[in-house]
Amino acid sequence: MRRLARPDDIRHVFSIYSHEKVVPFLTYDPMPFEDFEDVYARLLASGSFFVWEVDGEITGFYETTRYPGRLRHVALLGTLAVDPRRHGAGIGRAMMLDAIARLRAEGIRRVELYAESDNTQALRFYEKLGFVHEGTLRDFYKRGDQSHYVDEYVLGLLLD
Repeated sequence: MRRLARPDDIRHVFSIYSHEKVVPFLTYDPMPFEDFEDVYARLLASGSFFVWEVDGEITGFYETTRYPGRLRHVALLGTLAVDPRRHGAGIGRAMMLDAIARLRAEGIRRVELYAESDNTQALRFYEKLGFVHEGTLRDFYKRGDQSHYVDEYVLGLLLD
């Protein structure tokens, strides 16, 4: 079940965000909890950072950003993750289908997201949901513990 994140969700979100299987594919390198407080405050301030709960436990999260003006029919999905302990349980699919349905009901016609070119599991997942690889941002992403840059893929989904 989707709901807006609350300040008291920070420890649960941090535990997923900082998991070794998740953090390589999110915006920030690993950090101590105290540093994450600023990141979390920004997510909350957006007013569009959602957590996904199953049986009262936070199992995933995502942020949506609706573009303004002539792009108001487009939403960006980001900061998206599922607790690795729950991978394969259908949580990511349920969360994404719910997000897409909500965005469609809000008048969104196009959903886009970014995914690292080396995140093959996520890329397969998004493809199964109907997202299409629309472009490549070359050498866009750099993890602090690696010397090389990673391409970022732009994926899009048109809604009817």
